[in-house]
Amino acid sequence: MNPAPETTCPETTCQNNTVGVTSPKAYQSFGTTTAGAKRYRCRACGKTFSVNSDPTSRQRFAGKNEEIFRFLVNKVPLKRMSELADVAMGTLYRKINFIHRQCLAFTAKQELRLPDLHIDRLYLSVDRQIHIVNWKHAGEKRNIILNALGTADNKSSYIFGIHVNYDPSLNAEQVEKDAVINGDDLLSPPFRRYARAWLQQDYTNAIGKSNSKRSVSKYLRDRIQNEYDNSSSREDIEESEIQTVETGLPCEGIQIHSEYTMYGHFLFLKHLLRNVGKLRFFMDQESGIRAACLSGFWQEVLEKRCDAFYVRINKDLTVDQKRRLTAKSKKELSDFRASSAAYKELTDQDLRHFVIKDHLKELVDIGDWNDRWLFYPFPDMSEPEKAICWLTDLQDRAYDDDHLAWLYSKGTLHGIDRFFMQAHRRLSLLERPISSASNEGRKWHGYSPYNPAMVGKALDIFRVFYNFVEVGKDKKTPAMRLGLTIAPVSINDIVSQ
Repeated sequence: MNPAPETTCPETTCQNNTVGVTSPKAYQSFGTTTAGAKRYRCRACGKTFSVNSDPTSRQRFAGKNEEIFRFLVNKVPLKRMSELADVAMGTLYRKINFIHRQCLAFTAKQELRLPDLHIDRLYLSVDRQIHIVNWKHAGEKRNIILNALGTADNKSSYIFGIHVNYDPSLNAEQVEKDAVINGDDLLSPPFRRYARAWLQQDYTNAIGKSNSKRSVSKYLRDRIQNEYDNSSSREDIEESEIQTVETGLPCEGIQIHSEYTMYGHFLFLKHLLRNVGKLRFFMDQESGIRAACLSGFWQEVLEKRCDAFYVRINKDLTVDQKRRLTAKSKKELSDFRASSAAYKELTDQDLRHFVIKDHLKELVDIGDWNDRWLFYPFPDMSEPEKAICWLTDLQDRAYDDDHLAWLYSKGTLHGIDRFFMQAHRRLSLLERPISSASNEGRKWHGYSPYNPAMVGKALDIFRVFYNFVEVGKDKKTPAMRLGLTIAPVSINDIVSQ
């Protein structure tokens, strides 16, 4: 995200038309307007103009911005917000748009300082979350399925990016017409002008390929193998979106093919984290995420400054099953400690390191590429069954077993999964929808948005709240732990900056 550009001389033919007002050589102060806005005079052409530094000055009910922000991140439905804030729905939507713009500007300003933080290394988790948008018309009862891809720092919990495969700035009807004029329908997808966009032709073709149902096994190894099989069976191994007769495309804006969003996400991270010493990515098992990460960071991989791992977790276990696995793991660790006098004085962390190092001898080859997986021996309640695969092994023995054991011990999706869980719990717009046997597989939720753009806006706003406002048990925000800020930021500071 880039900060809003500075105001410049409005005279298009003036040499200062591209020079911001903060340059004293180009402008001089020229008092204020009756509304309190600063006035400037251009030293080159003599043109005078005003700059309004208060973003809320043109807003009616500006004092309600903070109130509505709080409602948004505390699971208040939109209609209830309208009642509590005593504003019309149209005003409410305009205020949400304003809050969103303020959040983007605030985050951009803060993250401009990231390259100067001298971060030695980051352990990052990457995953996607599905969001379902309600249908707008009773005669077209098909959900819109969007994906949000996010990356979190597992140590500080800072969310470096969250991107949804949707572009509200494009007009679907105009893009469809333009695609026909450009002959996109006659070209293979990579060579089209609108390759990134889900067009009606793409949707129709996808429906014809979505008849087969995926088998789901209760065993983690089988699930890993099934994912490899599904990836290999696709015409494009990086394309993982599934369209069915129950799903549709947005009426407003354009849905973007998820693989393009993935590549954009990792290129964004590459720029944002360009001065970080070493990066370790722990990613959900998905071929598109793998390809985007390795394409974006191939040079860092070769320089041994970046490593990528798959992390696959069985999230379908019951609470009782999770408890049994956790208790079994604790007993096995205790038995291992008792097996040798040399282990008795070791901490649990050191003991786990020895066990993981021993498991490196038992890596399991899975998939057509013979990826080697380690089945993690220490389950917990949040990740009761877990397997990890090192994807950037260049076979050059650059890491010894102690180093590898340490890297495997860091393998988790907890950082990004916690953010997604909190988003579901705290944003009524993104609450999990309800399905029933009577609606032919379609899902409906009274609080879900009708406008797909609201998904990205809600996540952007919540990312700022999560990173800069909400404090944890240590009384710090993720931004404070990362070193971006020294204190929590107030919601009022964000909406009135």
